[in-house]
Amino acid sequence: MDAFYAAIEQRDHPEWRGKPVIVGGKEPRQVVSTASYEARKFGVHSAMPGVQAARLCPHGIFVVPRMDVYAAVSAQVRAVFDRFTDQVEPLSLDEAFLDVTGSRALFGDGAAIAARLKREVLAATQLTVSVGVATSKYVAKVASDLRKPDGLVVVAPGDERAFLAPLPLSRLWGVGPVTQQQLERAGLRTIGDVQARCEEALVAAFGDNLGQHLFVLANGLDPREVEPERAAKSIGHELTFTDDLRSEDEVTGILLQLAEMVGRRLRRHGQRATVVRLKLRYGDFTTLVRQRKVAPTADDLELYGVARELLLANWNRGRGVRLLGVTGAMLVGAADPAQQSLFTAGPRKRDRLLRAMDAVRDRHGEDSLRHGGERRRSNPWGPDRE
Repeated sequence: MDAFYAAIEQRDHPEWRGKPVIVGGKEPRQVVSTASYEARKFGVHSAMPGVQAARLCPHGIFVVPRMDVYAAVSAQVRAVFDRFTDQVEPLSLDEAFLDVTGSRALFGDGAAIAARLKREVLAATQLTVSVGVATSKYVAKVASDLRKPDGLVVVAPGDERAFLAPLPLSRLWGVGPVTQQQLERAGLRTIGDVQARCEEALVAAFGDNLGQHLFVLANGLDPREVEPERAAKSIGHELTFTDDLRSEDEVTGILLQLAEMVGRRLRRHGQRATVVRLKLRYGDFTTLVRQRKVAPTADDLELYGVARELLLANWNRGRGVRLLGVTGAMLVGAADPAQQSLFTAGPRKRDRLLRAMDAVRDRHGEDSLRHGGERRRSNPWGPDRE
């Protein structure tokens, strides 16, 4: 998807269209999640400190992320993908690999499927998507990035090396600034320069792992298959706060909200956690991680109860909390058999309540219903100030 979060904000706020929209904050400790293409012209990019983004683009419109909205739109996009193939490997909310080999008889070749997919995503979401079509995941990914926004790049079988050759080294997965400097010192400037070296020479110059990695990618030989629905090993949420939290009410209030977010995602994915993990970071970046095994659960209040016990047992009250996180780990399927009490009889009242709460939120939004212990909501950088 093209500048996904920012594009959604511009779609939902017509007055922001054509203007630099920056999803993220501009205060210390805040970072940019996504920048619209108008903001990118000023040098703003994802993961940039918000303070720096504000200096580069002082007239930019800074927007608090609405992750529940982005996730809902992502589900719409995924529903379009599923019309074409069941071989979909999501990478994030805004990106996925599709293997359409088995769909050609019904929908045409890769280029035809890509063009139709673009039309149907636009019709469903009023948002544009850029698509790369190729014989491997790596080449398709590179192709999808070349003509954003609203791009469609097709690399025909056999053309992979010629397509990659003129591109800069930064287009190679795993080549960051340090590795790029290492390659440039060896006289390599483009992917074509890497192609000109045999595998043995690359291994001799850069070692087994990096040398083989460079040879495979530079020659478009990525052998990995699309892996549909890779099972998540854990589901978690964390918040970094603009100002360190010091009161127990604030910290436990945020903890409850985090547990609620984790429980909701567990239920949505049909999973239960058998480990609850707490992450606590102080202002000096000292970080504690504590966890406890539990009976399989996706209940917000059960997750919160364990996380709260871990917090109160480990938090030094004299130190402010910079970051707080809750994770459900060692997941099992909700339908998997679990050890039950001898006297357990059927679904609990809590299960029915949670299903009802989820149904209300699905229809009216995440903030439409909350647990009674939540004194206030938060934005991505801490409690909303009254």
